[in-house]
Amino acid sequence: MKRRTFEALEGRSGRNRIGQVVDGFITLLIVLNLAALVLGTVDQISDKAPYGFRLFEAVSVIIFTVEYAARVWSCTSDPRYSGPVRGRLRFMRSPLAVMDAAAIFPFYVIAIAGMGSLDLRGLRALRLVARAARLSRHSRGLHILFAAVGSRRQELLTTAGLLIVLLLLASSLMFFAENKAQPEKFSSIPATMWWSVITLTTVGYGDVAPVTNVGRIIAGVIAVLGVSLFAIPAGIMASGFLEQMQLQQSPQPRICPHCGKEIRGNGN
Repeated sequence: MKRRTFEALEGRSGRNRIGQVVDGFITLLIVLNLAALVLGTVDQISDKAPYGFRLFEAVSVIIFTVEYAARVWSCTSDPRYSGPVRGRLRFMRSPLAVMDAAAIFPFYVIAIAGMGSLDLRGLRALRLVARAARLSRHSRGLHILFAAVGSRRQELLTTAGLLIVLLLLASSLMFFAENKAQPEKFSSIPATMWWSVITLTTVGYGDVAPVTNVGRIIAGVIAVLGVSLFAIPAGIMASGFLEQMQLQQSPQPRICPHCGKEIRGNGN
């Protein structure tokens, strides 16, 4: 019972009917929760049925709580989480379990402390982000995307380091070039980082722009470098995504449910 529960909730039950129904129901409930959280911020909609939104939220949290408790209870059937205490603690520290907890935790905090004057908008934002992130558990495409990021994390970290160095260099050069001409806009290197970010990302809001010749030359060089550098992580992610797609499409080995070893040949 425990093993079947864990397999159904974790999506390891193959294509059986129970696993499909559970996965589809939880996915639909998450999508409806996201829609309710978004529509609840529209006064014209939320004022018409305030109790309906609260009731739907309460019922959803109860279902998510039961689901989370079932995952924690049944996780010990997996060899990675063996042990009644340590195994469950190890499971609760996993990224997906943390997201599950973050999706229900704000509701109870708001319910307990919400009657006061505390500003709990941060917790509501956390609730929205956590429930959106939960879709990754039920989406094969997001699983592949996260696997691609994990397989290319060293290259992505190296690119991020280069971008940070370029950001600091651009901010420093632009500060010394424009500070005297525009002391209110380029008042310091940290303040100049706003210009560097919108220039490197090619957004270019236009609220801060160089007026000196030297500043404009630096801005042109930085803009070109920004386009070039931001193309690097895109290429890294594309190659990682294609690699994970090929791995997903390759034949998967059959694993014995009793001993955990690969089944070869005719199944003996």
